[in-house]
Amino acid sequence: MIEYGKTIWYMNAAWLQRLNAKNKLFEDSFIREVTMTSAKFFTIVFIIFVCTSTALGQKAAAQKADPTTPVREAFDRLIDGIKTADAAKVMSVYENSPRILFFNNNGSVTQGWDAMKALREESYAKTKNVSIEVTGLRIEMLSPSSAYATCKWKQSQEYSGNLETSSGRMTLVFKKIGKDWKVVHLHTSPDNPPANRPVAPSERLTEEAPKKPPVP
Repeated sequence: MIEYGKTIWYMNAAWLQRLNAKNKLFEDSFIREVTMTSAKFFTIVFIIFVCTSTALGQKAAAQKADPTTPVREAFDRLIDGIKTADAAKVMSVYENSPRILFFNNNGSVTQGWDAMKALREESYAKTKNVSIEVTGLRIEMLSPSSAYATCKWKQSQEYSGNLETSSGRMTLVFKKIGKDWKVVHLHTSPDNPPANRPVAPSERLTEEAPKKPPVP
C-alpha cells in the first residue's frame, strides 16, 4: 500500500512538472507574442507619425512659398545684365522666339529675339559704367505659369564716351516655359514725355494755374 502511494505521488509530481512546463511554455509564447505585437503596433504608429509630419511640413512649406520668387529672380537677372552691359545675360531672360515684341523707350518697336539680340550687342559694345535704379517694383501672378511686373527706373551710363541719363516706366510680361520664367513682352516708356508728343489735347497733362485772390 505504501509503494502504491509513492507511485501515485510520483505520478502526480511528474504530471505537475509537465503542467508547469506547459504553463511556462505558454507564458513564454504569450509574452513573445505580446512583445512582437506591441513592437509592430508602435512601429506602425511611428511610421504614421513620420508620414503625417512630413506631409504637414511639405504642405506648410508649400503654403509659405512665394510664387513670385522665381519671377523676381528672372527680373533681377535682367537688371544685372543691363548693369553689366552683358547682352547674353539680358537676352537669356527673354523668350527666344521670332514673335516676341518689344515696345522701346524711344517709341520704336522691335520684333523677334534675334533682332533684339543684334541691337543689344551693338549698343552694349559702346556702353560702360551703367547705373540703374529700380523703384516701385510690383509683380502680379496671373496664373501658375504667367505673371507681369511693373516698375519705374532711372539709368545713367557712358555711351561712346558721353554721359547720358534716362528714366521711365516698364512693364514686363512673364511666361513659365519649361522650368524657366521668360519675358515674352516688354513695354517701356519715358516717365516725362516731351510736351509736343502726338496725343489728344484732352489727354495732355497741364499744370493748373495758381488761383488769384479775389479783388476786394
